[in-house]
Amino acid sequence: MGFTPRGGRGGFGDRGGRGGSRGGFGDRGGRGGGRGGFGDRGGRGGLANTTFKAADVDEAVAAEALVIVEDEVLPEVLAEEVVVEVPGAAQGVEPHRHEGVFVSRGKEDHLLTKSVAPGIEVYGEKRVSVDTTTKGEDGTPVTTKVEYRIWNPFRSKLAAGIIGGIDNIYMKPGSKVLYLGAASGTSVSHVSDIVGPTGNVYAVEFSHRSGRDLVNMAQSRTNVIPIVEDARHPMKYRMLVPMVDCIFADVAQPDQARIVALNAQQFLKVGGGVVISIKANCIDSTAAPEAVFAQEVQKLRAERIKPQEQLTLEPYERDHCIVIGQYQEAN
Repeated sequence: MGFTPRGGRGGFGDRGGRGGSRGGFGDRGGRGGGRGGFGDRGGRGGLANTTFKAADVDEAVAAEALVIVEDEVLPEVLAEEVVVEVPGAAQGVEPHRHEGVFVSRGKEDHLLTKSVAPGIEVYGEKRVSVDTTTKGEDGTPVTTKVEYRIWNPFRSKLAAGIIGGIDNIYMKPGSKVLYLGAASGTSVSHVSDIVGPTGNVYAVEFSHRSGRDLVNMAQSRTNVIPIVEDARHPMKYRMLVPMVDCIFADVAQPDQARIVALNAQQFLKVGGGVVISIKANCIDSTAAPEAVFAQEVQKLRAERIKPQEQLTLEPYERDHCIVIGQYQEAN
């Protein structure tokens, strides 16, 4: 496949638009969901099959409504966690073309990952519970609940790239991923969902403050190995990381290409994937973003990383792009 720079955002289908209608006040029912409410207030837009807490119950909830829910009063919402459930068929969760990623079809389309730690949220994301029916050993139908987590492209550059239409993320169930620049683990948690219990995410973060959050997140996700270390020195964590299928990098440093190359030489399989988020201002704030992106692509070529795709992350991130490449065998 040739190197194909692209711009702009893609989408899930023929739908577009982010927000939903806002709920009303006074004694009127809100739009976008059930009429029920609290006291004499009207209801807000409903979240189908979504788990949320008291802190989440505000007008912003209506903007992330998935499907319209029938009139329903949610008692004690300010005192405890509430789960609103709708049958899976109505929810419309379907697989994305990238294995391990899903899309919910409803009033709004959302990117989802199947949670490997059901019941636990990482950064306040909404959770969607779907009923699935399978046959038991005796042939009788068995209904189980599957929990998905909404993946916000404004909080994750990888999600923004997937929505934009990148062809290959080099991650799937069972993959081993080295994640450079893990921060507090927002995107790492979704990569953890993608690779599943048979895969692993080796998450490297230099900041000790963010590293504490990363370690706390990993306590409920056994496939995440947090590494609080400088990604410029991969030899310091060489005993923790095996050969991996993919390197994702979001380190926002002027020598980002060099950092990725050092880690690829140590840990990336030949033919493995490199997914890099490039922030132009962190590399050269005086040059045009397009010139910075082209310069970084040339640096990757020199490090045996063959660029395959380039995609801007507008409107989710300004002056950002994501580059997909494949690690080549040395001549």
